[in-house]
Amino acid sequence: MAADTVPLLNERDGNDINKGEKLVSWVKEFGSESKRLWHIAGPAIFTALCQYSLGAFTQTFAGRLSELDLAAVSVENSVIAGLSFGVMLGMGSALETLCGQAYGAGRLRMLGVYMQRSCVILFVTACLLVPIYIWSPPILVLFGETTEISTAAGKFALWMLPQLFAYALNFPLQKFLQAQRKVMVMAWISAVVLVLHVFFSWLLILKLGWGLIGAAITLNTSWWLIVVGQFLYILKTKSDGAWSGFSWLAFVDLFGFVKLSLASAIMLCLEFWYLMMLIVITGHLSNPLVPVDAISICMNINGWDAMIAVGFNAAISVRVSNELGRGNAWLAKLSVIVVSITSVSIGIVCMIVVFATRGYFPYLFTTSDAVAEETTKLAILLGMTVLLNSLQPVLSGVAVGGGWQSLVAYINIGCYYIVGLPAGILLGFTFGFGVMGIWSGMIGGIVLQTLSLIVVISLTNWNKEVSLSACF
Repeated sequence: MAADTVPLLNERDGNDINKGEKLVSWVKEFGSESKRLWHIAGPAIFTALCQYSLGAFTQTFAGRLSELDLAAVSVENSVIAGLSFGVMLGMGSALETLCGQAYGAGRLRMLGVYMQRSCVILFVTACLLVPIYIWSPPILVLFGETTEISTAAGKFALWMLPQLFAYALNFPLQKFLQAQRKVMVMAWISAVVLVLHVFFSWLLILKLGWGLIGAAITLNTSWWLIVVGQFLYILKTKSDGAWSGFSWLAFVDLFGFVKLSLASAIMLCLEFWYLMMLIVITGHLSNPLVPVDAISICMNINGWDAMIAVGFNAAISVRVSNELGRGNAWLAKLSVIVVSITSVSIGIVCMIVVFATRGYFPYLFTTSDAVAEETTKLAILLGMTVLLNSLQPVLSGVAVGGGWQSLVAYINIGCYYIVGLPAGILLGFTFGFGVMGIWSGMIGGIVLQTLSLIVVISLTNWNKEVSLSACF
């Protein structure tokens, strides 16, 4: 009897050992992938924060001039430049797919070709966006802005045209370097430019009294310094063979590149503009002043937090595209799991911080008790948005890495603009819940979009994606 039980015991122990070894192996792989992820995400988050701060500091210094000057810079920065930023970033995101997979597959020379091709397309796009800057006053009035603010913002928008063309070159250069994981150089360049930007903003805007002209000169110059710094780095290092000089191949197969670029732009802009519309819709309430101020404070907090998600978005798009290009389906899938767990964990911490400080952080932005009280009420929705935005951009990054931009664009249209936006308007105006109802309905759209992406990614055949990546 005892002899009969020995094989059974050995078999059971062997199974336990195998399970233990698999668990240890999985934990090691998780740790290794986490290191690879943070190697990209850390500098990417820092870069995003620095570049986001350029406009934020310009607004801060403009606020020292007058209320009208602050409004002009704020509206131009958030609406006109925000529109251009979304379009350019979206168009440039096509490179995350193409350059990432080409780098993973070892086709380094194509990275330089793709980058130049993207520069051509984005420069043409910038030219098409120029009329929005020229005719921005009537456009802003159409969206409900006052004539005085629209005129001032439109004048400042004309001075900011050089920034538009800096966007056209910055994003292709950025995605080109990002695909090769050369993110530290972008972080250093952005940090140096930010320090210079703060000093010269103080000097030109306040010390020399140049006002908004000084603000425009400083902000335009800062963005062009970023572009020049990145391009000089590429010229000097040759990017390990990824840059071999200017090529006429940049003008070949533009149609297919434009198609992917447009899909990327539509996907990202539908996300980028969604919460921006919250402020516009809230402005149509019967007594909008306090709710708009409160929403603006919440969106400011959400904007800073979103830079963390932007970093993870960049990191996961690089990891997924690189591994698909290498033909490593398992590591691509593991990357998605690791980045999702990491980002959601950070999102939970940020949500707790928002809840814990909801009675205090409003006073960092306002001296009005009414605005602060309204902001405190909205903090619960802000916390939920912060949590959702810790995962949703990451899932979008997975889609960019896999080249699924068109699919996600359709999902965004359905979830955001067919479900979320009408639900917000219905709750806010028809049922009288005001800004709480508007935001709640729009959060519902984010939840539905996030769940849809989770389902899509869960059902993804990563081995099939590897074979499809060879087509790019």
